[in-house]
Amino acid sequence: QVQLVESGGGLVQPGGSLRLSCVVSGTIFRFNAMGWFRQAPGKEREFVAAISRSGGTTDYADSGKGRFTISRDNAKNTVYLQMKSLKPEDTAVYYCAADLAPGWPIPHAAYAYDYWGQGTQVTVSS
Repeated sequence: QVQLVESGGGLVQPGGSLRLSCVVSGTIFRFNAMGWFRQAPGKEREFVAAISRSGGTTDYADSGKGRFTISRDNAKNTVYLQMKSLKPEDTAVYYCAADLAPGWPIPHAAYAYDYWGQGTQVTVSS
């Protein structure tokens, strides 16, 4: 059974940084793409960033471009989301997701992802 476990969330002041991690049980290389999504209270889950199997291609939502960086370490079965210049509107539960199906381009839709973590809370507030 595949398990994704996120960590690294917390409370940070506006302008601060956080790095989220997602450890995948088993080999991460089996997944076509890995993604990060977020969900704020009262809002739908939204795409944040995704990375291809090899790590050679990344994609970001407009909200995170220039501020967020997704990366993966296949040897450690881990995906990261480095976030800087955080804003209060970045406050949400952040979820890691894994897409098994081969395909292109990297999917943005949550329904395309097969496995999900439990989420980690990120709160940006002074």
